[in-house]
Amino acid sequence: MLQVNAKYGIGTVVRHRKHSFRGVIFDVDPEFSNTDEWWQAIPEEKRPDKEQPFYHLLAENDSSYYVAYVSEQNLMMDTTGKPVEHPEVEGLFGNMDNGQYRLDVQMN
Repeated sequence: MLQVNAKYGIGTVVRHRKHSFRGVIFDVDPEFSNTDEWWQAIPEEKRPDKEQPFYHLLAENDSSYYVAYVSEQNLMMDTTGKPVEHPEVEGLFGNMDNGQYRLDVQMN
């Protein structure tokens, strides 16, 4: 099995390198773990390598909020220090602390 170390952790605020959206990471797959249909929908010349971490983001752009699935090569740190406004952030993470979110989920 391939051993891959993720560059970003849960709670990290990142932005896409090519598209104008940002978000907070809420889960990490050590390598591609989505459907073949999803993979095939990406134009071949833009498809990232499957053998790298992929991140689940609570994402936002200028007009909407959504969940994104993004390869590590297409992400970079968001250095704005601004909170992510996605409506699910508060319930999962609570408040931003020093540019980072911490999981705020209570296990009962």
